[in-house]
Amino acid sequence: MKNTLKMYRCVKGFHHSQILVICFFILGATMGSFTSIYGQDLKQTIRGQVLDKESRTPVIGATVIVLGIEPLMGTATDVDGNFNIFNVPIGRHTLQISAIGFEQATVPEVLVGSGKEVVLQVSLQESFERLDEIVITADQEKGKPQNEFASVSARSFSVDETKRYAASINDPGRMALSFAGTTSGDDENNEIIIRGNSPRGILWRVEGVEVPNPNHFADNNAGGGGISILSVNVLDNSDFYTGAFPAEYGNASSGVFDLQLRKGNSHQREYAFQAGLLGLDFAAEGPFKQGKNASYLVNYRYSTLGVLDAIGVLPDFGDLSTNFQDLTFKLHFPTEKAGTFSVWGFGGLSNQKGNDALFPEKYVSDVGAGGLTHVAFLSKNTYLQSSVVVSGSRNTYNFQNISENFQEKESFKNQRIRASTMINHKLNSRNTFRAGLIGSELHFDASETIREAEQTSIPIEAAGKTHLWQAYSQWKFRLSPRISTLLGLHTMWLRLNNHYTLEPRASIQWEMSDKSSLSMGYGRHSRLEDMSVYFAEDLSDGLAQNQPNKNLDFTMADHFVLSYDQFIGKNWHLKLEAYYQHLSQVPIALDTVSDPRLRVYSTLNLESGFVSIPLVNDGKGRNYGLEMTLERFFKNDYYVLWTVSVFESKYTARDGIERDTRFNSNFVTNVLAGKEFKVGRKKNNSVGLNGRLLWNGGKRFIPIDLEASQASGEEVLVYPDAYAYQPSDYVRLDLRFSYRVNRPKFSSTLSLDIQNVTGKENVFSPFYDKTSQRIDFTSQLGLIPILNYRMEF
Repeated sequence: MKNTLKMYRCVKGFHHSQILVICFFILGATMGSFTSIYGQDLKQTIRGQVLDKESRTPVIGATVIVLGIEPLMGTATDVDGNFNIFNVPIGRHTLQISAIGFEQATVPEVLVGSGKEVVLQVSLQESFERLDEIVITADQEKGKPQNEFASVSARSFSVDETKRYAASINDPGRMALSFAGTTSGDDENNEIIIRGNSPRGILWRVEGVEVPNPNHFADNNAGGGGISILSVNVLDNSDFYTGAFPAEYGNASSGVFDLQLRKGNSHQREYAFQAGLLGLDFAAEGPFKQGKNASYLVNYRYSTLGVLDAIGVLPDFGDLSTNFQDLTFKLHFPTEKAGTFSVWGFGGLSNQKGNDALFPEKYVSDVGAGGLTHVAFLSKNTYLQSSVVVSGSRNTYNFQNISENFQEKESFKNQRIRASTMINHKLNSRNTFRAGLIGSELHFDASETIREAEQTSIPIEAAGKTHLWQAYSQWKFRLSPRISTLLGLHTMWLRLNNHYTLEPRASIQWEMSDKSSLSMGYGRHSRLEDMSVYFAEDLSDGLAQNQPNKNLDFTMADHFVLSYDQFIGKNWHLKLEAYYQHLSQVPIALDTVSDPRLRVYSTLNLESGFVSIPLVNDGKGRNYGLEMTLERFFKNDYYVLWTVSVFESKYTARDGIERDTRFNSNFVTNVLAGKEFKVGRKKNNSVGLNGRLLWNGGKRFIPIDLEASQASGEEVLVYPDAYAYQPSDYVRLDLRFSYRVNRPKFSSTLSLDIQNVTGKENVFSPFYDKTSQRIDFTSQLGLIPILNYRMEF
């Protein structure tokens, strides 16, 4: 995909005065709601459900207490595990949950606002032997993955963190860049490079099912895009994995984003509105009928630039026009005997136009998925979850040069139909089993047409259909109150060429004390290449060869992880991880090639796009490194997160020489901190200050031969030294300011994210400048202020 148009590139071209026009437009339309009301004691309801962590069945009679409030506030769960605590003062509160036969748990620093009820789902671990064997404190629960089968290289993230972290701009992809082992090579993109792996190796899941990359302005076969389609208005707490993930996750070689959509409020109707530089959101949720548990949740967003253009007040941004919109929904229908049904989906439309009269161009990126999920409880300790999902994505690019009568058209279309079923059985407090089957029908169609004067050529043509089957099983066994093991097996079979995988997964966790644990994990993981690779027609010799890559095997990755966790006091957590990844069966060029470009070619260096050259699975790679996370959980109105990663990422292509990959930046460190201040006569309102300092090595490039480029008048690359050139380090400081106002039945938040506060122009890529006959650099984004207003009612 020769896409040179990006949403943030449009933002990059803004003059600061133009950005201020948009900011004041948003500010002027919303500031009227910030008139404070004093003298009132604002209250809200906290309610939710308490479930057994393994069996997902309700825990009856669990005690739920709000800590730190006098007089004591609390309640007990009913026969469905539900609880309601009314008239809770607004602010941040910690909940303590306990039940006979279960380990005590807490939910820390729950933000209670006046605009919406707080709805929680809490999971309790059944006690191994005695009730006082282990006590789980609030801070030790923080960050633990939602999936009970995960033990290494995994953490959960909350909607509150996604909203709060500087530079995340309500995008879970950008928020995850603050975690250890992750980095990005592009300010304009939320792609995630995990431990030196290509962003293409990430698995995106929504509601437990694989979905297409859920980002606006995402290129074909890419791992990220301009900004997430999934708004924080619809997301629930979710999991993020960076290695050795459990057996239920397949078709991923580097990491997993396992996103969950929350249920709408089944008790009362609530709304949220959000306006910012990137878009206008409106969310609605509530019961279909009062007194019933069925609920709806829907969120729609339209780009701010599109709105301003429609009403005729858009400033002059030159020759670029950008537009996007998206819709996400979840309809939840619980029944008494037939289980629970959920209908959910998301869709995003995005395009950008270059309006130069002599060089018109248009880029379109659309994606969507919709599914039906059913959960049935077969017994007290067994449930069955099944889903059917239809998804698709489309990328098109059209460019013309009117004066030279040149036109180029590209089109990439993917359609997927997936069906999955999973059964989970909790045998007892020691043993839990889970097994599943996934079937996918994969459709692909791609073409490129180039017209020069009166001649037309077709350099790209590919189309086809095949099936992918996956099966897995996993077993969690608690040897003792402090030692647990996880064993699993995942397998995949591609009908197109009858290739299959056997992927064992295993881990063991030893809780050495109430505050420290040691874990080891291993996983073999495989990834299917994009359908564009398998169905590509090789046109390199001018004659189409019939799909030379049809017999490609899966790329394999063996992950080894050693992890140590230490809780320091009540609020600090230290995590150290060492890892080694061995990558095999990597697609590279044929052994007959002599072209220097192809002799160093490996799919490990791809970020996105179409591949039509003949490939074989003879390549390999390895990634290894150390990571440290030092985190102070949000407590007493402030938090700190410091992550450091040092690593190497290598690959070996056709010439047999081991080189740095494109993504081997060698190190990355993040320092993230934030503080909230309670303000107002009744301390009902708050001011938040958040900052992040990011420093990492630069992305690598193939060096440019200056003398040869000057002699030929065109850029000449030194392929034998592929990715040996690394520009200066990438450094960026981001700040976030927010002001939250609580009023009766209504809350408002005004925030300002300032990305790259110092305006440092980090290197994006080198290039040969024909005019100056020297090597120059394109730069990343400069200072970008993003104003956002949100209200809940």
